[in-house]
Amino acid sequence: MIVTGEASGDMHGARLVRSMLERNPELSFCGMGGDELAAAGVEILYDAAKLAVVGLTEVISHLGDILAARKALIQRMKSNPPDLLILLDYPDFNLLLAARAKKLGIPIFYYISPQVWAWRKGRTKKIGRLADRIGVILPFEKDFYAGYGVTVDFVGHPLMDGVQTTMTRKEFLEQQTVAADHTIIGLLPGSRSKEIRNLLPDFLEVAKKLKDSLETDCTFLIPKASTVPLSLLYENGLAEYENQLDIRVIDKNRYDLMGACTAVVAASGTVTLELAILGIPTVVTYRVSPRTYRLGRLLVRNVEFFSLVNLIGGRRIIPELLQDEVTPQAIADQLAPLLHDQESRRKVLMGLKEVRERLGKPGASDRAADIALEMLAESQTDA
Repeated sequence: MIVTGEASGDMHGARLVRSMLERNPELSFCGMGGDELAAAGVEILYDAAKLAVVGLTEVISHLGDILAARKALIQRMKSNPPDLLILLDYPDFNLLLAARAKKLGIPIFYYISPQVWAWRKGRTKKIGRLADRIGVILPFEKDFYAGYGVTVDFVGHPLMDGVQTTMTRKEFLEQQTVAADHTIIGLLPGSRSKEIRNLLPDFLEVAKKLKDSLETDCTFLIPKASTVPLSLLYENGLAEYENQLDIRVIDKNRYDLMGACTAVVAASGTVTLELAILGIPTVVTYRVSPRTYRLGRLLVRNVEFFSLVNLIGGRRIIPELLQDEVTPQAIADQLAPLLHDQESRRKVLMGLKEVRERLGKPGASDRAADIALEMLAESQTDA
């Protein structure tokens, strides 16, 4: 049984399932996830999309789905116990499930540990107590767990297996009919409605400032996720700026788009690691409602940076702008040197190279599959 509640977990879980099936085609899987896990051959007992919520109010409104999902998974664990339970992140849901699986004697592999180093560190020992094996994907997490007396396996980051371009920068620009001598700037306001409403208007104002101040011609690229209606972009500034700027909204070849950029301004999240792997200088921004921010400050303590790139690097490699710091002028001031100041670009590119090296070599899914298969062999021997 494999369980995840988020899109990234669905993608990484699918890679793990495929890697396990390559080694042992006789395996069968069930669990909770989305389209990626289903396509990998997993019997979906509950659609994780129904649980994809952010914020306390949304969680309460989706409580029925959360309870129904938990009930469906526990019923299967009782009626047809799996030989192994694989959990991916999603701690509030998965730790309750793990406690029930533990009572039923089902071995647990927690692949992609929750970010306990950022908040609610008290869960670290709980995860160590419930899980038989723990796989971590960020290099500093091994030492963090060791500080609590918990042994984990660093398998490397699964993004190293999947983040790659399919064409050269020249080929991509030709496909999009963009002149090769243009400065290409990516505007990545996120894939959630709230993120886009919070950030896209400011990102577009940044684009206008850069167009007016830079000596070169600029083209601005916005990747559009399939879950984002084009109307949402137009409602949040695109209609106003479309006639003033060379803006391209592109819904395919996401990594090719990123790889073609001279530099990017992006919402905080996994995308910053994807950009680091591709070697693209980035200004990362994070802004939420004042209430959510105040609550977050209470929960997240002793974390020097908020972007994964800087956390992994252990220093400020890319510029970060947090909450009230996120203004068009501040973003433009941080982005401009990354475009044409060769020394600024050199320092950032060297830092991104270090981050890529720390993420481990490709093959995280295979290494995680090896652990899972070892656990399956052990459980069958014990039986």
